Amino acid sequence: MLIEFKNVSVERDGLSVLRRVHLSLTQRRIGVLGPNGSGKSTFIRLLNGLLLPQEGQVLVQGLDTRKEVSRIRSKIGFVFQNPDNQIVFPVVSEDIDFGLKRREANPEVRADLARQALEQVGVPHLAERLVHTLSGGERQLVALAAVLAMQPEILVFDEPTTQLDLRLRNRFEKLLQGLPQPAIVVSHDLELLRGMERVLVLRDGLVVLDAQPNEAIAWYLEHCA
Repeated sequence: MLIEFKNVSVERDGLSVLRRVHLSLTQRRIGVLGPNGSGKSTFIRLLNGLLLPQEGQVLVQGLDTRKEVSRIRSKIGFVFQNPDNQIVFPVVSEDIDFGLKRREANPEVRADLARQALEQVGVPHLAERLVHTLSGGERQLVALAAVLAMQPEILVFDEPTTQLDLRLRNRFEKLLQGLPQPAIVVSHDLELLRGMERVLVLRDGLVVLDAQPNEAIAWYLEHCA
């Protein structure tokens, strides 16, 4: 993974949301931590062009989000905090199939990719379930399966464990450890972040610390919690 922020700033409604971020992301597992309103969601939405910087550049494997957003979005799988923002069809298998139609014309291949993805996250039995009958945690895993079925090169997670009970949360942590793709994880789940290789701490739109997990978490608990 190579993602570069080059003096990136973002404003919204005349207020500075992210300021002068300049860093390179190369590790396999990177966590992002910070209090509410610190700029975390803005930070990760810059990665696939959901937001564009007012100043500076965001480069994903050398591609500028301002110029090649479609290519970048094909590389990055984004798992939102609220799965209802991703799931659009009433049946689980139909929803995963819909996303795959952009990449695969053969319905049998799509069905196989969907099956593999649901098995990967441990919920193959949900394939024909109605989405509205699923728990929040089950919907979160289905949303993840839909992203994995697209076989992205990089994964981005926005608070992935907030809707998971302890059993599903532990399953997700184990799954994350085994995924081959590099991942960037925004989370308040401090134990999950302890498994990262690097943690960025944001506060007031600034990256105030870039460190190993234990150091970053200790600083966060002292200054932000």
